[in-house]
Amino acid sequence: MEFRKVFDTIPEQFDKYRPRYSEKLFAFLAEYLQIGPGRSVLELGPGTGQATDPILDTGCDYHAIELGENLFEMMKRKYGHYPNFSIVNDDFITHDFQGRRFDMIYSAATIQWIPEEIAFSKTYDLLKPGGTLAMMYTKSEYKTSNEDLYNKIQKVYSEYFRPETEYKNGSFGYTNAPNYGYAELERYEFYGKREFTADEYAGFCGTHCDHIVIPEPYKSKFFNGLRQAVADAGNKIVFNDTYILLLAKKPD
Repeated sequence: MEFRKVFDTIPEQFDKYRPRYSEKLFAFLAEYLQIGPGRSVLELGPGTGQATDPILDTGCDYHAIELGENLFEMMKRKYGHYPNFSIVNDDFITHDFQGRRFDMIYSAATIQWIPEEIAFSKTYDLLKPGGTLAMMYTKSEYKTSNEDLYNKIQKVYSEYFRPETEYKNGSFGYTNAPNYGYAELERYEFYGKREFTADEYAGFCGTHCDHIVIPEPYKSKFFNGLRQAVADAGNKIVFNDTYILLLAKKPD
């Protein structure tokens, strides 16, 4: 199974444990780009809505395209009652948008699953003149919060992290957008913290694509090792998060 499809196998767990983004990031984004009623927005791969509520709640004309059938169904259950909500279950790479254009297209760590040339060229074509591609992702670290715990977790990884397929999608060229006609990128950073118990941390790690595909007997030993490490550290692990927002504008 392709990594970009593996999340669809765990919709409930994905919805429970995947991180939401910074409220300050969304407040800035909505104000800066004047997102609201009368503005048309497309979200790429919303998952189960980790970055949906703050944009949908602006009253904009919200559209989404989601590859996973189970994730799509959960999105419909959660947001189908909103009059400004619309979603299709299809592959962005091949989907025909039938001439629709958007004021903003945004991605919360999903555009990386699309080949760069298609990602930037197709979003560029789908934007109205002056429209914006907003790309956000999170960088997290827990070493500074508890270095001893960090070292114990790294030992668990070295002993039991044996995914069937190597993850190679971490090199998406976010900063290459200007090569496809976009204006120069703007970059903004926002900050936050997350705290997990041992069970919550294991649940969260179980939503990473390459962690999902660890075969037995390694999988049980891996997740049990993570739980035990955090349990021994007072049943708490603290993540320091940096939420990165990149904005690329299509010229007027």
